[in-house]
Amino acid sequence: MSLSSHKDLVVWQKAMELVKEIYALTENFPKDELYGLRSQMERAGVSIPSQIAEGYMRRHSKEYIQFLSIAQGSSAELDTQILICKSLRKFDHIDFAKAETLSTEVSKMLFALIKKLSS
Repeated sequence: MSLSSHKDLVVWQKAMELVKEIYALTENFPKDELYGLRSQMERAGVSIPSQIAEGYMRRHSKEYIQFLSIAQGSSAELDTQILICKSLRKFDHIDFAKAETLSTEVSKMLFALIKKLSS
């Protein structure tokens, strides 16, 4: 199967699903987190599919790998922010399980794609 767009990449599709999940979760954050963890998590989440798309459109494997690496960094940032939320009592009412699962999936997929493109 030939890819005609970054939208055909399963990793991009999963990353988009992750963004939707992050936005759904952050709607339930306390108001005092509007410019704190909420903003950080939304930006990190949005960065992942954005970097995948931008790298894909560069059409050079070295640049593509660089953008995928940035996406992987944003994925690690988001994973850390989820762990921070889980450690704070004010987020006890929020279930982060789906976001954690998606985050792990996306991270593994990015790692595998980078490894494939690097060889």
